[in-house]
Amino acid sequence: MTTTQTTDSRLSRLAALGAATVYEANGQRDAIDPAIKPLDPKTRIAGRAVTLDLEPGDNWFIHVALLEAGEGDILVVDAKGYTQAGPWGDVLTLAAQERGLAGLVIDGAVRDSQEIISSGFPVFTRGVCIRKTTKVQKGRINVPVTIGGVLVHPGDILVGDADGLVRVAAADVDTALTSSEHRELKEEAMRAQIREGASTLELLGLSRP
Repeated sequence: MTTTQTTDSRLSRLAALGAATVYEANGQRDAIDPAIKPLDPKTRIAGRAVTLDLEPGDNWFIHVALLEAGEGDILVVDAKGYTQAGPWGDVLTLAAQERGLAGLVIDGAVRDSQEIISSGFPVFTRGVCIRKTTKVQKGRINVPVTIGGVLVHPGDILVGDADGLVRVAAADVDTALTSSEHRELKEEAMRAQIREGASTLELLGLSRP
């Protein structure tokens, strides 16, 4: 399993709890478009957002943005949903790993997908495309960006796995973690009751039609 490594135990715990649990427990808000998926479905990720507003079909400022990101960060790239070129590949993956990044989320495309999966670096992307990009257009780093329909601010937390991605505001991390842990305990109790013969209708207070 590909799992983000971070010095913040809260983020590691959010990653372990999973995107669906965090989303449900944290007010059922800020779920990112499910079209943005992990290359490796075994991936679990949680980290701080370093954001990049990128011109479609260009990757100059991805190289620049990497120098603004560090250990435990997720590079969050708004490439405007453009999937007809791949601005990220195996070389940038290696560079990100050397800087200790927790992963990449791009509302756009990547290339060298199998090499990225083999590297163990978590990547969430809207698509895969072999077409090359230019290196001439300036981008904007650490500004609010919209990723899969969700506004992401620098320093926000993204939690993701095979079920999807969810944004947690930086100020809400402790609340989101507490609520998610309570939800997990509640569901564990429900599973135990089901194993003892209880029905889901009973447990949820529902009736037969």
